[in-house]
Amino acid sequence: MRLQRYLFKDRSEAAAALKELLPLDRMKSESWNLIAVSSGGLVIASQINTRLKLPIDFIFSASITAPQNHECELARVSETEEIVIHQALVDAFEIQADFIYGEATRKHEEKILSAVYQYRKGEHFKSMKGKTILLIDEGSETGLKLMCAIKTAFAQKAKAVYVAAPIIPSSVVETLDPIVDGLFCIHEIDDYIDTGHYYHEFETVDEETIETILEKRDELQR
Repeated sequence: MRLQRYLFKDRSEAAAALKELLPLDRMKSESWNLIAVSSGGLVIASQINTRLKLPIDFIFSASITAPQNHECELARVSETEEIVIHQALVDAFEIQADFIYGEATRKHEEKILSAVYQYRKGEHFKSMKGKTILLIDEGSETGLKLMCAIKTAFAQKAKAVYVAAPIIPSSVVETLDPIVDGLFCIHEIDDYIDTGHYYHEFETVDEETIETILEKRDELQR
């Protein structure tokens, strides 16, 4: 039984709600870069960008999970090989650093590089140096995807980093808010269940949709 009725019909409705909250005129005049951190975030970013025609991309990352529990995310590695670690969980599972970094290398080679070649034809992620970045996701359980992207943006010396997601756990908001330039969220939830719980329709984003959005990205950059 659901403890809470869904908050959005689908990603389109979530994107429309975010557009009401975002400073669209400022984003357009300052030419913000929209960076999705997940496939669902890419769909939302694309719908936000319908009339803005801003630079858009997808930063790929991969989850590193506990060997005893593959549902438990311990850390995350980005395509630029930035790593963020959930230290409390690593300590609780008594995981050695060598395991995390070894898995990060393996996931980068096996999953991330494969996605880069499939969806971006092998093109490296463009530097965020000197740019104003809006990181977009459809929701967040642990915040590790967003933290990984934020760390990447900081490492690449982005001018400013903002975060947007329709729903975020309160604990993640508390972590992110002090370190980014702004956070746009429709619903901040104390007892977060999982992102799919809050959408009535939450289909997996297929490969064709991702490819189509990124092909349009290429057209905007010409």
